[in-house]
Amino acid sequence: MKVVFFGTPNFAIPTLERLLEHPSFEVLAVVTQPDKRRGRGNQTTASPVKSAALTRQIPVFSPQRLKKDVETLNQLRVLGADIFVVIAYGQILSQEILDIPPLGCINVHGSILPKYRGAAPINWCLYHGETQTGITTMLMDAGMDTGAMLLKATIPIDLADNALVIADKLANLGADLLVETLVKWQRQEITPIAQDNAQATYALLLHKSDYVVDWHKSAIALHNQVRGFFPNCTTTFRGQLLKILASVPLDATDSVQLANSSSPPGTVVAIIKGMGAAIQTGDRLLLLTEVQLAGKKPQSGGDFVNGNRLLVGEVLKP
Repeated sequence: MKVVFFGTPNFAIPTLERLLEHPSFEVLAVVTQPDKRRGRGNQTTASPVKSAALTRQIPVFSPQRLKKDVETLNQLRVLGADIFVVIAYGQILSQEILDIPPLGCINVHGSILPKYRGAAPINWCLYHGETQTGITTMLMDAGMDTGAMLLKATIPIDLADNALVIADKLANLGADLLVETLVKWQRQEITPIAQDNAQATYALLLHKSDYVVDWHKSAIALHNQVRGFFPNCTTTFRGQLLKILASVPLDATDSVQLANSSSPPGTVVAIIKGMGAAIQTGDRLLLLTEVQLAGKKPQSGGDFVNGNRLLVGEVLKP
């Protein structure tokens, strides 16, 4: 099967590598997002998928707007691919593009559709406290993750899992599921199943405002925000920006024993030796187990407490 691969971030690389290693597939080319300025040096950098493709000497297309790039579209037609595979590419494919390959375009999506359609399914899945997620392969149409579903695979979510951990698990799960999907699709062993739009939910792009911690929320809600939007959630400590990288919501018994009911949300109500600071929330306590001050390296909650001589009664602010 001749394949053109569309993808951009690290999340897509296991799938690309699996296709390259499999004797049943020939990757003719890769389409990815244009080079961007990244990092502290603001240097122009290729996408992870582009870098991986060039290492394997695979032709790469990186148009600013694919559906408007006549030259690239003509080249894609000339390639004669049987199928297009799309995983976290970052641009919506027009119907004109979807109609090019005879076997259609198959997307690898990081959720159990129709839940969490959109750009950030892993983040919002964790934010909402889901206990399971997965991969759905689907036959693409012109909508936003609305195409007919082909195959699904699921994994459990542990309370300590953050977005990076789940992304790594799903990237590998998606690679396996895509291979199975392509083989069965070519053999006509899959019947596409239409999504129930009434059950659909959406996972929109994240914004900086999503990262700000509101201590009036419950401990479990804040924990889910921290792990869902890892590593970007922030609060303010002594006038400095403080990232919260990992946390533990304390149970009711611990919260009752440690909390001072008169303390406002955001207050340090206890220092747990070797672990970190317990912060009053709108409901129960949140233990900060890993943090990062602006301009500093990440550190454990215990080291943060000791290094800054954190005191009970101090208040963290939005």
